[in-house]
Amino acid sequence: MAGERILIIEDEIKISRFIELELKYEGYIVDQAFDGRTGLEKAQSGNFDLVILDVMLPSLNGMEVLRRLRQTSEVSVIMLTAKDEITDKVMGLDIGADDYMTKPFAIEELLARIRVALKRKKSVPQILPNNQLSIGKLVLDQDKYTVSYDGELIELTKKEFDLIKYLMENKNSVLTRDKILETVWGYDYYGDTNVVDVYIRYLRSKIDDKYNVKLIHTVRGVGYVLKYE
Repeated sequence: MAGERILIIEDEIKISRFIELELKYEGYIVDQAFDGRTGLEKAQSGNFDLVILDVMLPSLNGMEVLRRLRQTSEVSVIMLTAKDEITDKVMGLDIGADDYMTKPFAIEELLARIRVALKRKKSVPQILPNNQLSIGKLVLDQDKYTVSYDGELIELTKKEFDLIKYLMENKNSVLTRDKILETVWGYDYYGDTNVVDVYIRYLRSKIDDKYNVKLIHTVRGVGYVLKYE
């Protein structure tokens, strides 16, 4: 999905620039580093969905960058190298790389591998306490009564919280407006039946629009579904 953040750690500026242009054309948000130490600092401090990491880097080689990064992060990593040695590939994968490509490479293949790595990461369910619900980077904590996106708290009213909680409990399932109204507002609710649509707009403004994601989907003529695309 366009909008994911990718960090390129590559000391060959022409190669890095070429990859950057292709990724931006595909809709990714891109940052760059041209040596291992700077790349590691950016990878550790930035909120990246994927890192493209060259092996042969000044100041800190790619293997060491990956080793240190894996101590604190599970971000997807695709390694690049001019070497075509099995030992390098095995070492990188053992340390925690998600994929490995040898230079020179076709940009179409790199883009395909990026899509696969990002999709694979999204499909791995988060291991959360029983009191938490999640979809993508959206996390609801039922004990603390909080909702956050990528660690940033989202201010919600009680009804907004109840609504997003119900959607998250039934993620990937289409919920009719009547069912939402009965569950969130109660069977004895006699107010405006359009209240569901109004509160869905509130949630989209605070989540989808603010974080440039598409989580709350309209099923025309039926209702709504919370799903990650």
